[in-house]
Formats: sequence, structure tokens, C-alpha cells
Amino acid sequence: MKIKWSFWFTGVRNMVFPVVLLSMLFFYCGDVRGQKPDKSFDTLVLGAYTVPKEAYEKEIIPAFRDYWKKKSGREVKIEQSYVGSGAQARAITEGFEADVAALSLEGDIDHIVKAKLIAHDWKNRPWKGMITHSVVVIGFRQGNPKKIQDWEDLTRQGVEVLYPNPKTSGGAQWNINAIYGAGLKISQVKSGKPDAAYARDLLKKVQKRVKVMDKSGRESVTTFERGIGDALVTYENEVLLRQMGGKSLPFVIPPATILIQNPVAVVDRNVDKHGVRVLAEEFIKFLHTDGAQRSFAKFGFRPANPIIGKEFKGQYPTPPLLFDIDYLGGWNKVLETIYGPKGIWTQITLELAREK
Repeated sequence: MKIKWSFWFTGVRNMVFPVVLLSMLFFYCGDVRGQKPDKSFDTLVLGAYTVPKEAYEKEIIPAFRDYWKKKSGREVKIEQSYVGSGAQARAITEGFEADVAALSLEGDIDHIVKAKLIAHDWKNRPWKGMITHSVVVIGFRQGNPKKIQDWEDLTRQGVEVLYPNPKTSGGAQWNINAIYGAGLKISQVKSGKPDAAYARDLLKKVQKRVKVMDKSGRESVTTFERGIGDALVTYENEVLLRQMGGKSLPFVIPPATILIQNPVAVVDRNVDKHGVRVLAEEFIKFLHTDGAQRSFAKFGFRPANPIIGKEFKGQYPTPPLLFDIDYLGGWNKVLETIYGPKGIWTQITLELAREK
């Protein structure tokens, strides 16, 4: 029995990672290497994943500059780095001195915690440390020639699927979690209880159709826009941002999909080293304001603030079988049982490699 409900919208640890890290370190050092820091303005370093780049650059950071000027009487320069969430987390642990980490998933923040760069309880904030929400969706070609409505449609012969690599992209992990969790939800509707074997089979069949796995969610969207692939598994906010820019990227929200929750945290060791703890704390507080939450919503994110979320209820419908990471047992369990050495996705990729 296939669930027919859907919403339609038309509107690394690999050879490249050292290059990414070196570019970040060069970016951070800039032209002032060996010079005394300029004390005429304050500086904050933001290490973020790629997807919210426009929201930060176009609205939130300019608004925060004005806020900080009024509050402190000083100008603030915010140096920004945007790469895949997993790559960004590893860059921070290996030398990129971000003061604030705004990443795709909880596990990437925890990676920084384990490196002892974050010492406080970063979840002890409103919405448990999360700053934006989204859902995983399926983008398709204009006119929907492959008739894509749900996850099972991605398993068909002749359908080429794109999503990024979970080794470098937090977005990819959300995508894979969405597919596997949807398998559990769909089987629960059919039989009354989640069927892990059905969910695994669904994920394997979709993975078999994956043509390209880019390093980040943003790169995956760009590859799709170049005409590669029939279906794109991605964040809702990514396709909404493209539509805002006048690009044609129709998509469907599957009835069973995952609620994406994106965290932000002060990187204790770095803010103390740079002497910017107060500034960093104020920046994160600013992200919780109604104005910042509305700015995120304007750029395709579902607000983490439930009160502001009600203002955008018509823009962001709730799928009937929506689930969150706790449905899968939480991030610690997911990282072990899906992405660990004996994890479901790890084993699926090995099996598919042997079957070629």
C-alpha cells in the first residue's frame, strides 16, 4: 500500500579536506598575519554550513552589525566561512578558529565538544540549542516527467537520484535519515509496527539509484541545476531559496519525512583566546530574536521559535507522518547504527559496490 498524500510546489576526511582546511586558515589569517590585531572594531568568526549563507549574509549579519553598534558603540566585522557541515566541524577541530559554529546537525557540534573546544552545555538554550528547522524534500524536473511523489518512486529503474556524501555533509545524513525513517513510518502504517528490514531495503534501493554524491548540500543542488539527475533529495529551504531567485525547481514533500533541526554554539576555547565571548554570546542571542527567526523564514527555513512558526504556517505545511531524530533513537544511536563501521548505510554502500 503506497501512501498517496503529498504536498506539491512549483514555484571529509579525504584528499580534498586538507585543502579546505588550509583555505579556511588562510581566510582567517587574511592579510594581518604577524601584525597586531586592529582594535578599532570587534571581530567575530562564524563557521557555518553552506545552506544558510544567504540568510546570514543578506539579512541577519547586517542587522546584527546595527544591533551591536547601538549596544556597544563599536563596529563589528564578522568573518564567515561556509562549507559542508561535517567538513566545517572537522576544520574547527583541526585549527580553524571559529568563534561560533552554526552547523547542520547535532553530531557535528558534538564532534567539536569531543575535541574539548566546547566546554559548556550548548543545549542549555531556547529550543535545545537549535536555531532553524526544515524538512527533507524531493526535487524533480519541470513537469515531473518521472512522476515522482514519494520515496518509493526513487527506487524505479531509470530514475537517477542526487544527494551529497554523508562523510562530508550534514545534509546528506538528514537525507539518509529521512529515507530510512520513512521506511519505518510507512511499514508502521502498513503493519502496525516499524519494520527495520523494510526500511533498510528502501534505503538500499534508493542508494542504488544515486548517481552523484557531492561534498555538500549546496553543491548537490548546483549539480542538479546543471542537468544531472532526475530527482534531488535535499532541504526544503534549498529549493525555496532557488525559487525565490527565479529558478525552476519544483519539489514534493513526502508524507513521511524528517524534521531537520540545525544547532548553533559558541566555541569556548576560541572565544576565550580571541577575547570575544560577550560578542559571541550576543550574536547567538540575536539569532533567537523574533526578527532573526523571521529572516530565516524569509530564506526558506522553518523557524525554531514555535510562536514565529505559527506566522508561517501556510508557507510551511506539516507532513502527516513527520518524525524527528528521536524517532530513530537520537543522534548517538543513528551515528552508530546507520553511519558506523557496521552501520546500515555503510554496509549498504559496501554491498552495492560488490554487486557492480
